[in-house]
Amino acid sequence: MRLYQPYSLTRIVLRRLAVLIVGTLALPVMLFRQDRARFYSYLHRIWSKTSSQPVWLAQSEAAACDFY
Repeated sequence: MRLYQPYSLTRIVLRRLAVLIVGTLALPVMLFRQDRARFYSYLHRIWSKTSSQPVWLAQSEAAACDFY
């Protein structure tokens, strides 16, 4: 039983398109800020999210198959 629902392909594509637009528009400002790594890390988390499951849980489930 899963406690999360996968997102539709349309939602994933729209989410990634929004990340590209925001990241591109923010680039000139973020070049001069000290916290740009945190901002782009946040955009990466949004980019990689493909379900309502938390990203850390998805990554831990993917890593579990490496050990078993």
